[in-house]
Amino acid sequence: MLNSRNHFSGKGKYLFGFMLVLFISVICVAFGMNGSEDFDFDRREVLLRRIGHELLLQSGDSTSRVLPIKKIAENEYQIEFENEFTFQPNLLVNTTRHLLAKDPMAGDYVVKVLNSDNSSVVYGYAISKNKKDEIITCIGRKQPRARYMINIKLKETGINTAKNGYLLGSLPFLALVGFIFFRSIKPRRALPRDDQHADIIALGSVLFDAKNRKLTKNEKVIDLTGTETRLLLIFALSPNETIERSRLQKEIWEDEGVIVGRSLDMFISKLRKKLELDPNINIVVIRAKGYRLEINT
Repeated sequence: MLNSRNHFSGKGKYLFGFMLVLFISVICVAFGMNGSEDFDFDRREVLLRRIGHELLLQSGDSTSRVLPIKKIAENEYQIEFENEFTFQPNLLVNTTRHLLAKDPMAGDYVVKVLNSDNSSVVYGYAISKNKKDEIITCIGRKQPRARYMINIKLKETGINTAKNGYLLGSLPFLALVGFIFFRSIKPRRALPRDDQHADIIALGSVLFDAKNRKLTKNEKVIDLTGTETRLLLIFALSPNETIERSRLQKEIWEDEGVIVGRSLDMFISKLRKKLELDPNINIVVIRAKGYRLEINT
């Protein structure tokens, strides 16, 4: 019974450890994803500002500002400018293609140039890794000077692939952790009869029923107390072996979290009397060591 309790306690510790490590791993993956996304956005913001800078230079403006980049949707960004400017579509296409090629998440994207006054689209095009899917028109028509803003929308699959990469990268580690802990708590193989604390143990001609706390010989039955049962069970699993007093005290009382003033010798004495059912069974004192259950056959 004591070993069974310790076994379940050990399983609980393994399960708690597994859940703790799993929780920490998921948190680390989540923070890793967030940290990477923050870095990607900061790097992308630099590239988008560079697009705005190049566009102003092409217009002959080297002094006005590119306003802070706005993230207007999950995968969509907006570049705004301080002053009016003019642009040539072919230069805009080449500039975005060249700079966004440095962003691994910007494989496919759509660019729209909007009039800041009424948000109408004055020019737009789509870039794709597959050239057949690109849509680029009117690249030779210079646009009039006006207040423009540029919206760039990235295709979602690029970002999702990055997130999946983090998750997939963490799976081998989580699988290893799970294997270690579940292997530790998997059902144990059947043990020999004595190690399983069988309900009925033969002690000479006496049958010891640990579950029902009884000693039986022929038709005679003697009841045992809970403490006597635990004490005899320790002896029964190690017959003819010396059991130290300290072990008996620990397993009978200390592991239960109870300190009693009653002497161990008193329980041994009571148990001896009940074992008189069979004169070949006796609990003897081993001086300065402990006790031994002797069974003479």
